[in-house]
Amino acid sequence: MKPLQKSIQWSLGIAVITLVLAAIFSVISTFILSGVTWALGMLIVLLIVFIGVFFDTIGVAATAADEKPFHAMASERLHGAKHAVLITRNADRFANFCNDVIGDISGIVSGTASAYVVLQLSLQLGYGETSVQQFAISVLFTSVVAALTVGGKALGKTFAIHYSTSIIYQVGRLLYILEVNLKIKVFATNGKGKKKDKLTRK
Repeated sequence: MKPLQKSIQWSLGIAVITLVLAAIFSVISTFILSGVTWALGMLIVLLIVFIGVFFDTIGVAATAADEKPFHAMASERLHGAKHAVLITRNADRFANFCNDVIGDISGIVSGTASAYVVLQLSLQLGYGETSVQQFAISVLFTSVVAALTVGGKALGKTFAIHYSTSIIYQVGRLLYILEVNLKIKVFATNGKGKKKDKLTRK
């Protein structure tokens, strides 16, 4: 029952984190988009899409990476190597956070932002909110965003599989910098001398 309990606890925890992050992302995106032109709004939508693709790539790289090269790097005392080891040990949870939490939230927020941009563009062109022209713009813009999202993730997955070691090492270096300079610890070790690590946030 222990693995099941841990799985349930993780699922509930990640659901709460998703709820909070989704709310934060929605508020921020709505605040940024309010009052901006449709062109700037379009750039913001593309940025949100890029964030989703970026985190999806990292998540795939975490599941594809092998732990052994990072042990060699850690023996040479390269900054970030130990964090890269922790990422590969917690690849399932790390990928779940990057792909499902950040990736899915980005997809939802980009969809909402796209609707706002379409409305702004339609009003600027003088089309009504229920006009055929607005419907055509909505279909076109939504299709483009979907194509960029799916195509970007497909490209990111290929890149992640072939360069997983390099990607995860760079992420490990970033986590090292966050931990040393900003005191933000993403991973915490359970007990002394144990190899089991837990994905946490402080």
